[in-house]
Amino acid sequence: MRALILAMKQQCYLAAIYLNWLLLAGGVGYLLFTHRFAFAIAWVIALPLVMWGYVRAFPSISPAMGYGGVEDKPAHHADVPGSKRQSTAVTVRVYTALGCPFCPIVEKRVHGLRETMNFKVETIDVTLRPDLLASKGIRAVPVIEVGDSRIEGNATSEQIADLILSERAFVG
Repeated sequence: MRALILAMKQQCYLAAIYLNWLLLAGGVGYLLFTHRFAFAIAWVIALPLVMWGYVRAFPSISPAMGYGGVEDKPAHHADVPGSKRQSTAVTVRVYTALGCPFCPIVEKRVHGLRETMNFKVETIDVTLRPDLLASKGIRAVPVIEVGDSRIEGNATSEQIADLILSERAFVG
């Protein structure tokens, strides 16, 4: 009998991120309303620390959570001599949100590629930017955007490099 392994899409839906922040605010409001001031202070300190620990530990616990591994697939063609172009040719926008465990992973990959491919990086935190989310149609992060093309979710270095190189070929 074959086992069927389903992995969730490797991205963070902004609704879930907002729900986490609502939980923090709601918990503080409830504890203050019921005059449990010490618990409110502990809640304000403990919950963000737990969220920070979750983001830091996520690469090692993601398979157990059903997301699968977050291993990178290196971009070999990004290191080819002559692949460097003017840094003004391409701007890579990385849309992230506070509390997303995939965002730091993707940001690290983009910044690593920047060293070999010589492009501009613009990181945009969309946590408190509903106007931008609506205008761009972003419902989940991370999003990597180059020109009119984008990748949503956890992208490997190879996928990011392919996106950048395809935009460079288009720009010319």
